[in-house]
Amino acid sequence: MAEKPKLYYFNGRGRMESVRWLLAAAGVEFEEEFLETREQYENLLKDGYLLFQQVPMVEIDGLRLVQTRAILSYIAAKHNLYGKTLKERALIDMYVEGTTDLMGLIRVHFKLEPEEKEKNLCLIIERATKRYFPVYEKVLKDNGQHFLVGNQLTWADVQLIEAIFMVEEKEPTVLLQFPLLQAFKAKMSEVPTIKKFLQPGSQRKPPPDEKFLATAKRVFNRK
Repeated sequence: MAEKPKLYYFNGRGRMESVRWLLAAAGVEFEEEFLETREQYENLLKDGYLLFQQVPMVEIDGLRLVQTRAILSYIAAKHNLYGKTLKERALIDMYVEGTTDLMGLIRVHFKLEPEEKEKNLCLIIERATKRYFPVYEKVLKDNGQHFLVGNQLTWADVQLIEAIFMVEEKEPTVLLQFPLLQAFKAKMSEVPTIKKFLQPGSQRKPPPDEKFLATAKRVFNRK
């Protein structure tokens, strides 16, 4: 039996959460090593495990992959979540980049000062409802399926459902004007592997907090 992928990151969402979502959606069990100390990080550097001195890092199939995009595309291709043709792959890439941009706004939110948080929250909602979600609503309509690309689950679908949940944590009513996205969320939430990941006790992580930030600062020796 092949060894389970092993994820090296903090015990929190950050840039690793999309990797957890994709592995879970693919039905792949994985292990995690949580970075808690500066020593752990320095040992990874000393052993040459971190190509660009950064995490996330995932050990999989004898590889030590860094750079989130590279990790995700490898997993997607390996588990038939990356389309059937070159054109489908290009569409998946486009849709993934859109949700990545949206999630990037949310990922930094908890680190902001109170007055900046208010502005950023408005920006998140504005971008979600005016720029990103209208696109995905139209894509679902044009595709005539419950999927963004083709007739089966892809990486793009997994990352979109992750993004929807993230935005809804900030504004629960954000999908009110997007009926197809509401249906998409309901459908994706019933995919057995995703449904399992959404249950309490899974390896899905809660929103980041001060403890998560303090750990990252300690590991990276930042003030």
